[in-house]
Amino acid sequence: MWLSNATLVGPDAVYSGAIRIADGRIEEITRDPVDGEAIDCQGMLLTPGLIDMHGDMIEQELEPRAQVHFPTDVALNALDLRLAASGVTTAYAAVSFAAGTSKGQRRSYDHTSDVIRALDAARPRLRVDHKVHARFDITFQDALAVVEALIEDGTVDLVSLMDHTPGQGQYRDIERFARQLAYARGIEQGQAEQLVADKIADRARPAEVIAATLRDIADLCARSGVPMASHDDDTPEKVELMAGLGVRISEFPVTEDAAAACRAHGLVTAMGAPNALRGQSYSGNLSARQAHALGHLDILAADYHPAALMPALLILAETDPRGLPGAVAMATDTPARALGLSDRGRLEPGLRADLAVFDPASAGRCLAVWSAGRLIHWDGTLRM
Repeated sequence: MWLSNATLVGPDAVYSGAIRIADGRIEEITRDPVDGEAIDCQGMLLTPGLIDMHGDMIEQELEPRAQVHFPTDVALNALDLRLAASGVTTAYAAVSFAAGTSKGQRRSYDHTSDVIRALDAARPRLRVDHKVHARFDITFQDALAVVEALIEDGTVDLVSLMDHTPGQGQYRDIERFARQLAYARGIEQGQAEQLVADKIADRARPAEVIAATLRDIADLCARSGVPMASHDDDTPEKVELMAGLGVRISEFPVTEDAAAACRAHGLVTAMGAPNALRGQSYSGNLSARQAHALGHLDILAADYHPAALMPALLILAETDPRGLPGAVAMATDTPARALGLSDRGRLEPGLRADLAVFDPASAGRCLAVWSAGRLIHWDGTLRM
């Protein structure tokens, strides 16, 4: 099957051409006109399928309103459709190992394990290549045994180390966090401040316990060959600690100093597409556009909104030193390399035919997507 009359976004250049797909792989790429039957891409952008290394959307689909719980299969189908329609062909579902609730959502070790196992069982029937990103909260060391069991079963593909205790990381500004909490839950400021104080007290752990937990999870991932990411790094010292544990990726560094330290220690940095699209972090932390301008941004992730990916990449392309190829690589080639996915992420013969067609004139609207050569999304624009 040929995809012709496309604007191909290659690793180093943008050019007119066509791609032939066979047996789920990219068989041939040409700049010459194609004779015979082909799908006319109408000059639209043809990119590798997007790779999202951090998507929080599964919890939104499982519990779309507080205390309104949907069946897991229904939630997975909705998530799958949402990702495919955004041009995503590989998606790491971020699931949290943290006790308690967040924004009304259920979070327990048993519940999280059930969701992961359900996703693993559903993979063969889903459109997108789904993988599991286990978010391990280092203040809940009793979750380690649960994560270990899942890793041994081969159901975890990435582990990130996070600490959402207010006063550091993403929630360094306690007053701002309390205001956000009051607004989100519709409560008085004083009530929110008390909840924050309770959260800090509940998560307090001796430094030696945290250090031991970090060593244990790092050893587990190293033995199992599961890549690790850090989360919300806020100081160069934190980055140095994470690098020493074998972390490869720093997700959402919250300060310029931390992002610069990632460069110094060889960590790949990832930030959210909504941040880049809006031009600011909703938590008041480092802007993705600012990090990009400083040369400290490598990967763009969906975070909580996959439809933001391509519009954000188009914005970053305007100032990227490599133009559109450099921006698109942030959601294709760079995450593929960082996560050890050597079979995808570039327009190159022999790689998986994970491909997406976008209309740059319509805010990056996704027109069609193929996963391993199989059509998984079509909006009706292109004639098939």
